Amino acid sequence: MCLLNIFILSCFIGYFAIWYVTPILHSPLMSVTNAISGIVIIGAIQALSNLPTFLSPILLYFAIFFASINIFGGFYVTKRMLDFYKPKDKKNER
Repeated sequence: MCLLNIFILSCFIGYFAIWYVTPILHSPLMSVTNAISGIVIIGAIQALSNLPTFLSPILLYFAIFFASINIFGGFYVTKRMLDFYKPKDKKNER
């Protein structure tokens, strides 16, 4: 029950922390969330050593899968956002 309370409070804190970020800071924020997802993957891999129930490995594999999607998707979105600031080629403009 204590872990559920921590999870719910962290959801509220994360929501309000991201909601009030100005648009100029979204790229650095994406980098931080990618790092947090990497920590989730490391924690899930470490938790695989202690499997008390049948459902635990399934939940841990889902945690690893969704954190991986978040990491690669975050890097993809960050790359696309940074491509907006690159100068355009003169050859391609017609």
